[in-house]
Amino acid sequence: MYQAVNAILEKHDADVGAAEAHGVAVGMLCVEVKADAANWLHQLFADEHALPDDDKSLLLNLFERTRDLLEPETEEFAFDLFLPDDDEPLNEQVEALRSWCEGFLFGVGYAQSNADWPGDSAEVMRDIVELTKIDSDVEGEEDEAALLEIHEYLRAAVLTVRDLFSEDKNAQLH
Repeated sequence: MYQAVNAILEKHDADVGAAEAHGVAVGMLCVEVKADAANWLHQLFADEHALPDDDKSLLLNLFERTRDLLEPETEEFAFDLFLPDDDEPLNEQVEALRSWCEGFLFGVGYAQSNADWPGDSAEVMRDIVELTKIDSDVEGEEDEAALLEIHEYLRAAVLTVRDLFSEDKNAQLH
């Protein structure tokens, strides 16, 4: 599915690849679980209305599936980053992870424009900003192991940010 989403984004001149597009969606959904998929498409394409229905449907399914996996009732480890398969070259995996982080930061910033970050979310966001500077000149088992650790950290970080924003919204309602 990763390659299919990437192909759609390339075909329609999106400024982002599949990993970054998913990062944007996750960032938006962490801040506002009811985020609108149409807003996401609008961020990805100059004219999302020109997308063929099949392509739009695949992208909207990715967004809604991501929303479902981020629901607090969903099993914690069902959520994952949308990245190339493990059999892709390591430098491409690292580059996709970096792009995912950039997308996530954009998505959170899109949905959360004020500087009021709940709990430890500001610290997590600083960590993710640092990951946008990751070097994709990698090779070998050590770098592969480091990538896996960063990947797992990001999965947990996303759920932390989601929970902190959810708790913050609930506190504001009461």
